[in-house]
Amino acid sequence: MTESMSDRIEKQIDLPAPIEKVWHALTDHVAFSQWFGVNLERPFVVGEKSFGQITYPGYEHVRMEVEVIAIHPMDRFAFLWHPYAIEPDVDYSREPPTTVEFTLEPTESGTLLKVVESGFDRIPEARRSEAYRMNEGGWTEQMKNIERYVSNHTD
Repeated sequence: MTESMSDRIEKQIDLPAPIEKVWHALTDHVAFSQWFGVNLERPFVVGEKSFGQITYPGYEHVRMEVEVIAIHPMDRFAFLWHPYAIEPDVDYSREPPTTVEFTLEPTESGTLLKVVESGFDRIPEARRSEAYRMNEGGWTEQMKNIERYVSNHTD
């Protein structure tokens, strides 16, 4: 890894939506599926896994799996996953996962959403920098996706 890289990716966006709407977009597996580009088969439940096929063009062969570690209503949602685990023939379960944590804060204009993905230093060196690079760009896109979702959906 180069010195400019780190163990964590941090993004934030001020969303023009009430905290309840952003919370729903994050923690309802159907809503999450719509903006994230996945077809999750199970709701998010602490201590359980939720999984489904990615629907983002070019990544339809990827099956996403997350293990939910925290759901603190209107405040914090977190899960573990294997970053940029896109090779269908690779068993990523032997690797340590990264932690993805979403936090919400009310603002005058809506909700400040922060996402932090940490734990990249534990990813095997052979794929660490590519996983970091791809997820860094991926979270930039996902912040735009959730912004579009909360702006266009009334649920």
